[in-house]
Amino acid sequence: MNDITNLDPKPLWENFYKLTQIPRPSKKEASVVKFIEKFGKDLGLETIKDEVGNIIIKKPATKGYENKKPVVLQGHLDMVPQSDKDFDFENQPIEAYVDGEWVTADGTTLGADNGIGVAAALTVLQSDDLEHGPIEALFTVDEETGMTGASSLKPGLLDAEILINMDSEDEGELYIGCAGGLETNARFHFKKETLHRDTNAYKLTVKGLKGGHSGLDIQLQRGNANKVLNRILWYATEKLDVRIAGIASGSLRNAIPREGEAVVVVPNNQSGEFKEYVNDVTEYVKNELSRVDPDLKIEVNQTDTPDFVLDKKTQDNMVRALYGCPHGVIRMSDDMEGLVETSTNLAVVKSEEHVVSVQTLQRSSVDSAKEDLGNMIRSVFELGGAEVFHEGSYPGWKPNPDSPILKTMQEVYNNKFGKVPEVKAIHAGLETGIISQAYPHLDMISFGPTISYPHSPGEKVNIETVKKFWDFLVETLKSISEK
Repeated sequence: MNDITNLDPKPLWENFYKLTQIPRPSKKEASVVKFIEKFGKDLGLETIKDEVGNIIIKKPATKGYENKKPVVLQGHLDMVPQSDKDFDFENQPIEAYVDGEWVTADGTTLGADNGIGVAAALTVLQSDDLEHGPIEALFTVDEETGMTGASSLKPGLLDAEILINMDSEDEGELYIGCAGGLETNARFHFKKETLHRDTNAYKLTVKGLKGGHSGLDIQLQRGNANKVLNRILWYATEKLDVRIAGIASGSLRNAIPREGEAVVVVPNNQSGEFKEYVNDVTEYVKNELSRVDPDLKIEVNQTDTPDFVLDKKTQDNMVRALYGCPHGVIRMSDDMEGLVETSTNLAVVKSEEHVVSVQTLQRSSVDSAKEDLGNMIRSVFELGGAEVFHEGSYPGWKPNPDSPILKTMQEVYNNKFGKVPEVKAIHAGLETGIISQAYPHLDMISFGPTISYPHSPGEKVNIETVKKFWDFLVETLKSISEK
């Protein structure tokens, strides 16, 4: 069975399927915003679109539940566009299908992050047989590339006392805290130099890495295409007279880079040594990453001679700075076993015109540690002569173990499934921390079904856990305390 609309609960899966048919990569959400706005208005519900495209749809309480505390159901509309094939995320629908116990997509990210949460909220809005107090569904834009929707949310639009975020990715777990984030970005301004005579040009390609979410998967210690590629470039420019003509590696700040390429120019008399070293590095790195990234490939192929190369000073400074830039887990939490406290992702390296741009993302549940790590990385690139700037900072979400909605949901889960759910914080950015700045009174929690490999073409959502997630949500709304 490949038709996901026949899965249980059918209304939720039907709504999720509709979302897969609407292109919605980050910053390109106009079509899905229009769809959500029409959805609310067609139901005759109060529907608000703010100036950045966030949508709020308000549904009155079921008769007899008017005195329940009002609840916000919150999720984000955008998805991460990652693909293993030629795919136009701005125009093509996602090809979702059933694969055993999972729903996945054909060669692309699925968009279950956060499409399942959005679909659940839509299903609550359209249902006429659920028991619940006043509902406000908040659908935010651009979560994945900067959380600008949540950051732009104005006070006074929401009346609720409780916010349930549905953007977590492990069923049976309740999240009451998350990491904050900070981008540290660099620009190397280079001069174009003419080519050497008696040279060959080669394209270096790193591919086959699994990548993944730069927060949730960072502790898996998978390979980073930027670091692998630069490892080769370091030797090539340090030991040989190799010149770099261009580089394009990584694609998104919050995805561990899966692939990258660089064009280099090599003197004829050093071509053999260069290719031998590439082969040696391939063996070294494949051995180092054999368990976590067994499909890694490093290729070197002759290509057309480029018109120019980077000036040598900038080239060398860039390669050394990238080599010195940290990537991965920096510190584990002292408070919660197994939780990453602080990490960084060397996300994107890209040359164009006279600039090589570098994008990194730091995460930490400790704001001071986040800032310190950002400054460390800034120092590395400034020593290399780059222009460096911080942007996109957002706060973490401080856990409240005495949260009333936490206690309610623990009781509901235990009564329904016979066990108490785990209480955790997540090493990823949730919009809860940002929303709390405009609505500090909100009692917040996050939960969701099991989603594996988000932000990568291997993304999949477990079918059984979607059913449990939905049943848990329905019973929770019924069990919300009175004002």
